[in-house]
Amino acid sequence: MKIQVKRIYEKKSPQDGVRVLVDRVWPRGVKKEAAGIALWHKEIAPSASLRKWFGHDPSRWTEFKKKYRQELESNEDEVERLKEVIGNDCATLLYGARDEAHNHAVVLAEFLKERM
Repeated sequence: MKIQVKRIYEKKSPQDGVRVLVDRVWPRGVKKEAAGIALWHKEIAPSASLRKWFGHDPSRWTEFKKKYRQELESNEDEVERLKEVIGNDCATLLYGARDEAHNHAVVLAEFLKERM
């Protein structure tokens, strides 16, 4: 199984496999019917307070990763739900942030790979 991350604004691809939006808020300018997602799993996104604290500030990245992983560990039901949706397929975790290296989908993909 392969898990990758991709901005939702990028074109869909057959290599995407199961497409799961992992943002708590629907991305601006994206039509739901055109998104081509299997699931909008907003419950797995960082809490509103953590998201606001991070503010996509790269200087907070290390601490954000630690805190988000703690949230994921305490949200095992949603992690299991996502693993069930993905199954043994290839999956793409979709996010709306501009920063491709410092966003929660990167942390979530690492977290899932460790547990699959």
